[in-house]
Amino acid sequence: MRIALLSDVHGNLPAFRAVLADVDSVGADQVLCLGDLVGYGAQPDGCVALARERCDVCLAGNHDLVVTGAIDIADFSPSAAAAAIWTREHISAESLEYLRGLEPAGSSGEIGLYHASPRDPVWEYVLSTWQAGECMDLMGPRVGAIGHSHVALYFSRAGGRPVGGAAAPGGTQRDLSEGEWLLNPGGVGQPRDRDNRAAWLLLDTDVWDAEWRRVEYPIEEAAEAIQAAGLPAELAGRLFYGQ
Repeated sequence: MRIALLSDVHGNLPAFRAVLADVDSVGADQVLCLGDLVGYGAQPDGCVALARERCDVCLAGNHDLVVTGAIDIADFSPSAAAAAIWTREHISAESLEYLRGLEPAGSSGEIGLYHASPRDPVWEYVLSTWQAGECMDLMGPRVGAIGHSHVALYFSRAGGRPVGGAAAPGGTQRDLSEGEWLLNPGGVGQPRDRDNRAAWLLLDTDVWDAEWRRVEYPIEEAAEAIQAAGLPAELAGRLFYGQ
C-alpha cells in the first residue's frame, strides 16, 4: 500500500492543496494526517473541510486541541496564542465539532501514528537520537510516524546498534525493510528546515520504502490571508524562509 503521511497543515490551505495534488500525482492509496490542521494560518475551515474529504486518518495536534479548549492556551508562545484565539473566534461550529472528535495518537495497519511522540503524543519534539530511542522502546509497531516539529527527518535502530538519525531533504529515500523506524514527514503549512516548500512523505508498505517529497505552492496567497486576518506579521513572513 502506498501511504501519504503529512502533518502540521496549520490553516495553510494553498500548501495543503498543493500537497494533495502531489499525492494524487503519485497515486497514494491512503492519506494519513498527523495533526495540527489549524494553527498559524488563516484558513482553518478550508483545511478542516479538505481533511474531512481526503484524509483516511487524522490526528489531533496541540494547536487543534487548544482551539477546542482541551489544553491550556497559557502553554503557547505569544504568536501561537494569538493565532489560537483568532481561530477560536472564526472557526465554524462544524469544523470545531470535527476537531473535537480527533485524538493525538492512533495507528493504521502496521504504522504507529503520533502527533508529537509515542511517549507524549501532544507536546514532545523528537529531535535527538536519545529521544527517538526512548520512543522506540515504547512503540508497539516497528515503524512509527510523528509530526509536531515541522522538520523532515528520520531515526532508525537495527541489529543492536545505537539509534541513528538525520534530516530528510526533499528527494531522500530510505529502505525501511529492517529495524525500527521513526519518521517525520515535515510540515505542510509551516516548514522549519529552511526549505519553504510544503513537505510530505510517501511510504510504500509493500516494499517498505520511504520517500520525502517537497512541493512548491503559492506562499504569497497564504501570507496575504494571514495579513488580512490581522494575525502577527511574523506568521506570514516566516513562510518565505521555511523557519
